[in-house]
Amino acid sequence: MGTYQKLTQAAGIPRAEADDAWQLLLGGVDSQRALNDAAAARTSDRQEQREIRATNSWYQEFVKLMTKHLEIKTPTMALWAGGIEVNDYAYEKGHTPLAQTRIGSVLNVLELHPDWKLTGPMWSILSKAFVSLATGPVHIFVRAYAPDSILIRLEVPELRLVRRLNPNVRLIWHPVYTGPDGRTREISRDCRLVDNAEYDGRDTCVSSLIQYLRLFHDASNTKAAPAHKSMEQLLAVNGHKDGV
Repeated sequence: MGTYQKLTQAAGIPRAEADDAWQLLLGGVDSQRALNDAAAARTSDRQEQREIRATNSWYQEFVKLMTKHLEIKTPTMALWAGGIEVNDYAYEKGHTPLAQTRIGSVLNVLELHPDWKLTGPMWSILSKAFVSLATGPVHIFVRAYAPDSILIRLEVPELRLVRRLNPNVRLIWHPVYTGPDGRTREISRDCRLVDNAEYDGRDTCVSSLIQYLRLFHDASNTKAAPAHKSMEQLLAVNGHKDGV
């Protein structure tokens, strides 16, 4: 509780709101296990299980209370996939990801509970609420592509619903690669690392990412190893062997 109070105070969240939010978070953790068990007992479909787990009313009330603290600090919102370093990169480029909002900065540091199965649904509810606030271009940075990630299965579909109501909301995709020196850059259509590479669609973005990983990834580069592994798994699922 002491760490939480320090973090919320530093983020500028009023003490009374922070205290109410804390009680909702604790209630959410306490009730999540029963929801997880109910989801597993009711269906074997993973998406249906996720939907049941996300009905945690404590977490839903927490997100409602904290919605005002999801405001972005820059003109444009950012989404990302491929590790927390991508979050930092997006923010350095002038966009605000969830983890850089007032409440996001708190939860990104605070370990609410060591069991992700008890806190993951909270992040899903929070992510959906964050995306629903988009009013303009949203920059999406992808270092590793996974169809089952929160970005692809939850945030992007929600963002497309928002876009139907507000044409000012555009999805701008950026494939990124981190070199052995830790520097992250973006992948151009001709497979060069550049300071900025924007794509209008997910498929062209992911295609450039996969192409670069197949052609230029160095196996000794541990910084990009998770992205390369994700790419190999994706190709294997789609019937490709050994990156062919």
